Amino acid sequence: QLQLVESGGGLVQPGGSLRLSCAASGFTLDYYAIGWFRQAPGKEREGVSCISRGGGRTKYADSVKGRFTISRDNAKNTVYLQMNSLKPEDTAVYYCAAGRTAPLICALRGNEYDYWGQGTQVTVSS
Repeated sequence: QLQLVESGGGLVQPGGSLRLSCAASGFTLDYYAIGWFRQAPGKEREGVSCISRGGGRTKYADSVKGRFTISRDNAKNTVYLQMNSLKPEDTAVYYCAAGRTAPLICALRGNEYDYWGQGTQVTVSS
C-alpha cells in the first residue's frame, strides 16, 4: 500500500519553529518530487514548497521564502519542512504529496502530484 504520512504539526507561538516530516511507505521516494501544501479554513489549497527527486531544485511560495526550508533524506524515505519565524497566517493543515518527475523538476501546483498524505495541523497562536 502506497502511503505518505505527515507528522510534526502542533501548536506554537508566533516566532516559533516546527519541523514537519513526510514519510513514505510502500514505495521509494527516489524518483518522486515532493511538495508541501497547506489549506486554511475557508481558503484554497496553497503550494508552500517543493523539492526535486534528487534534491537539486527547490521552490518556495513568496509567503514563506526565507522562513521555511525543505529537505529530503532519500535513505530514510523522508522529506522535511523546517518552519521558522512562524506567523499566525501560517496556521493551516499541511499536506505532503509525491509526484513522479524528471530530475530537477518540482512544482507548486497540486495537479502535478499523484499521492497525498492525510495532513497535519499547524496552529500558530499566542
